[in-house]
Amino acid sequence: MSLVELIAQADERGLAASGLACLDRCLPLLGGDDEVLRPLWADLADGGDGGDWGVRIAQVRDKLAGAGPAESAGDEAALLARRMLEAAPAERSAAGVRVWADGCSVAALHIHRLLDPSAGLASSVDAPREGRTEGVSPLVAAELRRQITVLELLAEHGAGGVRRALEVSTEGRRVLRAVVSRRSRKRR
Repeated sequence: MSLVELIAQADERGLAASGLACLDRCLPLLGGDDEVLRPLWADLADGGDGGDWGVRIAQVRDKLAGAGPAESAGDEAALLARRMLEAAPAERSAAGVRVWADGCSVAALHIHRLLDPSAGLASSVDAPREGRTEGVSPLVAAELRRQITVLELLAEHGAGGVRRALEVSTEGRRVLRAVVSRRSRKRR
């Protein structure tokens, strides 16, 4: 099943986890520490109703305000990551998180394409999201697999899949942190 189809079928918790996972993997671009999103992950894992979602999102925005590597100030990838955070809905409703999760999916794939030196110049990430992956760069392909895995875990296990989804996201964050670090060294 394609990523687009998985997003269309996901429930509110799966969509929230999907968007949160995309944001989590892009934290290295925002200068955030690895724990900044933990309260949101914990709420999803505990089966919470999302009542504190807006408060927790606001706290994350406050913690990450002005954070980030100085050289990323005008960087398109960092800007996309910042927009993901800013677009997070104040209420964890199915309609709100569906739009957010879809936008985060596109942004995260675009970020990975921008950061992958082997990526082509194709500007759209629509084809991979729809299941057409020929010619997709390794970094984008890995991000696509992570997004699909997160949605499948939540669809199969509900709140029980959140922990594994967080592990998948943590792995992706480590990969992106290494890419960002390598890129930073090349710029010096």
